[in-house]
Amino acid sequence: MSDFEDDFYQEMQDVKPLQTRSTVALRKGDIRLASQEARRLAATDDTPRVDPNHLHTTEVKRIGPHDVVGFKRPGIQDGVFRKLRLGKYAMEARLDLHRRTVEEARRQLFRFVHDCMEHDIRSVMVLPGKGDRNEGDPAVIKSYLVHWLEQLDEVQAYHTAQPQHGGAGAFYVLLRKSERKKQEAREQFSKGRL
Repeated sequence: MSDFEDDFYQEMQDVKPLQTRSTVALRKGDIRLASQEARRLAATDDTPRVDPNHLHTTEVKRIGPHDVVGFKRPGIQDGVFRKLRLGKYAMEARLDLHRRTVEEARRQLFRFVHDCMEHDIRSVMVLPGKGDRNEGDPAVIKSYLVHWLEQLDEVQAYHTAQPQHGGAGAFYVLLRKSERKKQEAREQFSKGRL
């Protein structure tokens, strides 16, 4: 043996092998049965599922395809609402609801507003379309949208868009500031006062 090997064996004389855990060999049938059992339990689980989306799909007051509508929460300054109404805010995101069912529009609007809040997006455009092509039941999505926007606490104001931005088939929507943005504004404002 060389000096190297001799040194190596001398260093390794106290080393013990790692303990290995015994493993269980699964057969395909076992996995399939376990998966089947999990699906059966999920199907029989009668724990009520809570949908975080609180927007209603019950019948709402209908508005006309060409109606101009607006809404602002108490506390929103008239100047802010005027600027929104005139389309002066840069639209940071948009949601197109053309050719959606009421349920699809409900889900997409709810997710869109919450995604915008997570990313500190405040001014958005939502396009329900006018709904004037549906002669039997015009402006369905537009009517629901008006109702839903007022149900969402995150929505501070909305107004029908200017003609160059879609007119009666589009809405400007102003969302609430996130807590992070409010804090940044407070810090900026307090720096100016020092």
